[in-house]
Amino acid sequence: MSKQDLQEKLRLLPNEPGIYKYFNDLGEILYVGKAKNIKKRVASYFNKDTSLNRKTKNLVRQIHDIQYTTVENETDALLLENNLIKQLKPKYNILLKDGKSYPFICVLDERFPRIISTRNKNHKGIYYGPYPNVQTVNTLIEMLHNIYPLRTCNFDLSETNITNGKFKACLEFQIGNCNAPCIDNETEENYTHYIEASRNILEGKLHSTKQYLKKEMEFFAANYEFEKAEMIKRKLLSLDNYQSRSTIISTTIKSLSAITIKTVNGISALNHLEILNGMIVSTKTLEAKVKLEESEEDIINRYILTLENAAFEKTFITNIQLPTLEDLIKVEYPQRGEKHKLIQLSIKNCLTFIKEKEQQSQARNRKSSGLTILEQAKKDLSLHEIPVHIECFDNSNIQGTNPVASMVCFKNSIPSKKDYRHYNIKTVIGPDDFSSMKEVVYRRYKRLLEEKQPLPQLVVIDGGKGQLSSAMESITELGLKGKIVVISIAKKLEEIYYPGDEFPIYISKKSTTLKLIQRLRDEAHRFAITFHRNQRSKRVLSLEMENIPGIGEKTIQSLLSKYKSFANIAKTPVNELESMIGKSKTQKLLEYLNSNS
Repeated sequence: MSKQDLQEKLRLLPNEPGIYKYFNDLGEILYVGKAKNIKKRVASYFNKDTSLNRKTKNLVRQIHDIQYTTVENETDALLLENNLIKQLKPKYNILLKDGKSYPFICVLDERFPRIISTRNKNHKGIYYGPYPNVQTVNTLIEMLHNIYPLRTCNFDLSETNITNGKFKACLEFQIGNCNAPCIDNETEENYTHYIEASRNILEGKLHSTKQYLKKEMEFFAANYEFEKAEMIKRKLLSLDNYQSRSTIISTTIKSLSAITIKTVNGISALNHLEILNGMIVSTKTLEAKVKLEESEEDIINRYILTLENAAFEKTFITNIQLPTLEDLIKVEYPQRGEKHKLIQLSIKNCLTFIKEKEQQSQARNRKSSGLTILEQAKKDLSLHEIPVHIECFDNSNIQGTNPVASMVCFKNSIPSKKDYRHYNIKTVIGPDDFSSMKEVVYRRYKRLLEEKQPLPQLVVIDGGKGQLSSAMESITELGLKGKIVVISIAKKLEEIYYPGDEFPIYISKKSTTLKLIQRLRDEAHRFAITFHRNQRSKRVLSLEMENIPGIGEKTIQSLLSKYKSFANIAKTPVNELESMIGKSKTQKLLEYLNSNS
């Protein structure tokens, strides 16, 4: 993928939560990341940000392709990222994160085991993870402690130490967070049950834990111990929240393949989600190349038959009927429940992919159309190169007041508004279009030369031979004659003038070249007029404010800069004005406004 194609892909990324994958030119995966907003997060890697560390810069240099999967929320993105990192083991997921390894949860191999977070696998015990960040680990451990009375102390709870009464119960026992096995207040059998249930939760097996808690709640309620029943209910809600917020981890789904297809405006997209032990471990979206009279069923059949034989042992869920394959594989068409949610997630990724393809196609069409127009402009104007970068100048002054000028910029025949510029005329007194044009052209290209910015291939001057000659004086003075083509367009007959030519040339009124030049001229005129009106309004307001006793020029400029008009000043709270210009001036200003309202 070329740099230009990569930039286009960045532009079309969705503003949705999900994961993104970076690949090098060999198709090897470099990095998997999560994002609340995929577009913003991925774009942050490619901004000219000097704060990026060396390893991240090295990663960015190797990125050749970007793939993504959208999900419902940030939590799902976090969990899917974790699953894919474990499955794909991308190179840079180990190198990044400030050089730290990923955090794990460890159930220690000890009497009355503790559950801890760790970045180093140097403890004896059972490990879960790695997790994307320590916040996820802490949240999970906190939830386990809320549900079960697990100890947090690091005492050696050997049978001898407990029998000899070596320890005293701590605050955790006093507030009900721990049953104090350290003082022989908890049996090893009960505590082992808590640990097994906690491990089930970490493995995503919530069903047995929820069943046990429900029985406990019902037992306490039946014995009128409602406070204890309420505590159990809160624990159940905590588990429900943990489970329901994610499509990425499921306790009821084991292993299956979710494959869906959608066709919109002739574009067919196929998405494949691979689920292992209730977790999405692989995601893929691709364009389905439709053969002659091939249906969506045919496309999915063809895709499934390309999978490895081992895949056929799994259940397939999909959004369309596959009668042809029903004797070969187990196929389900879920209409509700968790499997249906997976189908909806898969379809969502198909539609996002199709939207991206449509935008790419539209961009190619615009580029192709723009290139055709510019190729015609090169021919009509006898240019040496295609005028990809064009700039146009216009002056504006009414009755000789507040002379201003504008420069608009088109790139690939499309307005590049971030490159538009306004100019206040500084060296010219009175309505002198020629001198004003000379000044702004000189200022514009002197600055581009100083900043070593690219020059346009074509400059258009709004006016006749006089304005064109004035512009050329500045071009010559800057040593740019022969390096930039400069033309002007006169309004009456839409004549095109070249420097030094006595007679203009006439381009067909139907020509795309003339229409392009007219668009440039009209846009420059609109931009200049808008700026002139604003400047004139400010000037009128400034003159009127000079009549207010005790209000000086600096105060006037401050008020104009912030509020723009008397109407806005009148609506401003008095205390805001006082904090800006002081009580005395505020009083004088308000007295004037009230007397003239």
